[in-house]
Amino acid sequence: MEVRQEMALPVKAKVKLTLCTDDRFFGPGVCELLERIRETGSIQAAAARMDMSYSKAWKILNHAEETMGTELITRVSGGRNGGSSTLTRAGEDTVREFWEMETKLSAYAEELMKTHGCSFDPERQGE
Repeated sequence: MEVRQEMALPVKAKVKLTLCTDDRFFGPGVCELLERIRETGSIQAAAARMDMSYSKAWKILNHAEETMGTELITRVSGGRNGGSSTLTRAGEDTVREFWEMETKLSAYAEELMKTHGCSFDPERQGE
C-alpha cells in the first residue's frame, strides 16, 4: 500500500500539565475556571462561561484547595445583592505558575521532538 507523502502534515508534540497526588486535582480546566472567576467575580458566571454546572465548579475548586492546603478564592456569600468571588494571592500565584510550567513543558516537548529527530517529515524518513 502506497502512502501519499504530499498529504503528510507536520507533527508536533502536545502535552498537558496535570498536578496530582493519587488523583488529579489541578490542570488547565481548573486554571481556566480560576481565570474566569477573576474576570467575572463569580463562580456561577465563570462556570456558565465554561458550560459547567455551578456544583461541579464548587467541587473542582474545593478539591483543589483541599489538596493544595490553601484557599485559591475568597468567597463572599450572596444575599440581596448576590455574592462574589475573587482570587486570593495563592490563587493568582497558582494560575501564573501553572501557565509558566505548562509553557516550559510544551517548549521542552518540542525540543525533545527535534533532539530525537522526531520531525515525522516524510522526506527525512529512512535517514
